Amino acid sequence: MADKKTLILGATPDPSRYAYLAATRLTGRGHSIVNVGIKAGEVAGVPIEKPETIHTDIDTITLYVGPMNQPPLYDYILNTKPKRIIFNPGTENEELRQMARKAGIETDYACTLVLLSIGQY
Repeated sequence: MADKKTLILGATPDPSRYAYLAATRLTGRGHSIVNVGIKAGEVAGVPIEKPETIHTDIDTITLYVGPMNQPPLYDYILNTKPKRIIFNPGTENEELRQMARKAGIETDYACTLVLLSIGQY
């Protein structure tokens, strides 16, 4: 399976959160990750960074930030120019979805954990 470098937006060191589970499962399946969030720490051996550095080698952004907190991140997300954005349950945002599509970015309303578990990631 090819490495789909994934930026986890909303990364957290809290093991009870889905973003944490996604990080550990992605790395466990051989995907490299970039953790981006507001909480300090690390997940799966990768430090959590603030949404400041634009990464230009990202295949997928998987969102774990609710729609009310996404607008300040729009430029960061779009300037990263991922191939796709996965809107996990509770992060669905039609405004951002349309902006991404206009920028040529594929969007999915899906669950990263489910996609990994069924081999469709």
